[in-house]
Amino acid sequence: MGPLLPIHLDRRSRHPLQRQLYDELRAAILAGRLASGDRLPATRALAADLAVSRNTITGAFDQLLAEGYLEGRAGSGTYVAAALPDDLLRVAASSRRVEPGAPPRLSRRGVMLASTPVSPSRVGEGLRPFQTGVPALDVFPRDLWARIAARAARRAGPERMAYGDPAGFAPLRRAVAGYLRAARGVRCSWEQVVITAGSQQALDLAARVLLDPGDTAWVEDPGYMGARGAFTAAGVRCAPIAVDDDGLSLIDGVARHPEARMAYCTPSHQYPLGFTMPLARRMALLAWARDRGAWIVEDDYDSEFRYAGRPLAALQGLDAAGRVIYTGTFSKVLFPAVRLGYLVAPEGAVDAFVAARALADRHPPGLDQAIVAEFLESGHFARHVRRMRALYAERQGALVDAAGRHLRGLIEIAPAEAGMHLLGWLPRGADDREASRKAAETGVSAAALSQYAVRARPRPALLLGYAAYPARKIRDAVGKLSEALC
Repeated sequence: MGPLLPIHLDRRSRHPLQRQLYDELRAAILAGRLASGDRLPATRALAADLAVSRNTITGAFDQLLAEGYLEGRAGSGTYVAAALPDDLLRVAASSRRVEPGAPPRLSRRGVMLASTPVSPSRVGEGLRPFQTGVPALDVFPRDLWARIAARAARRAGPERMAYGDPAGFAPLRRAVAGYLRAARGVRCSWEQVVITAGSQQALDLAARVLLDPGDTAWVEDPGYMGARGAFTAAGVRCAPIAVDDDGLSLIDGVARHPEARMAYCTPSHQYPLGFTMPLARRMALLAWARDRGAWIVEDDYDSEFRYAGRPLAALQGLDAAGRVIYTGTFSKVLFPAVRLGYLVAPEGAVDAFVAARALADRHPPGLDQAIVAEFLESGHFARHVRRMRALYAERQGALVDAAGRHLRGLIEIAPAEAGMHLLGWLPRGADDREASRKAAETGVSAAALSQYAVRARPRPALLLGYAAYPARKIRDAVGKLSEALC
């Protein structure tokens, strides 16, 4: 090394001596105080000079050799490398010549995906009233869930920790099939059930498995943004179809897009308007799919929460031709972070859906599936649904009552027989997006109905979710909304 460089090791530092020596030598190399080709002293001599063990010196040298700062020459010693890794990094960075702040060049599909909204709520903004689609997380049985999770973890042998079935954990598929047959009138075997990462993945799989890029799918207008996003991401042309008091309008669909090969709908509780599709419309839709050779994706996203009578039977249970793909989710009943949903595939298409599921992300998380399976099998799921049904009816009543006292003349709100949100109708001619923006400034998340529309021009309204919020928070949020709209 010639004259030894001043290397300072602080024995009182919380950093090990080996790390300090590594940092000192690396800094000297990068600063040019040790130039490329310079020979370093022998480890024994440097250890004696610094009064440290030889292992400390060899450990620091080995790290620098591994990272490319030093190179060893047999029979000659250790030298500073001719080509330093930091020099290479600087050259690579400068060769890209990307202007500061310039966006990366995306594919046409990437540009399309980046501009496709899935939800009106911004990710990471936190839970704020009246955000929709969120269940009562404040009363979820966490202790019970934790006990089930602990048991599932203890029982997880090597086979549970290996790769799983792309279609999902068999006990969970059986439990889902049994629940759907009993509670929703779905006609299926457990082998037709495919566990997905929420209903969003189910929609994505339906589009990719059953449609080709450029094919047309009917989507409700106004309707669920996530469905439009999933179909668009698969290269499918989304045709917005009017919604009337009976749900998706076949007259509008056939008149405007007779070439469609799929129809997406929410027949039990149209999102976001809340209409229920009557039997005559359901039978007509099934006849269209049968005669056309088209598919129907039935999104049964919150059918458990009906406050007047029993939940309505699923459209899939009426399908004799095998044209309906039924989808559901645990996010609205348990909690969104569980990220588990399911689809029921027609018998002849099960293998294709399972293969597509495997290509998407191999298989669902095994431990989470085992927890949900026991939650269903032990009866906890059914009891939880019954409790939530009663609680949500109370919370809906709290919203209607508070709105009647504090939003009179500003918003019209009427109770509904089902669901987790209500529509707050604004005066005709009002700008619901501006009202939504003003509400957000007061800490209230009230999405504008017009955000869910493409071609339709619905009466201005705000979506007010109530399921996740106790009566006190609902009353406080109504007060803030009143201030925002005055």
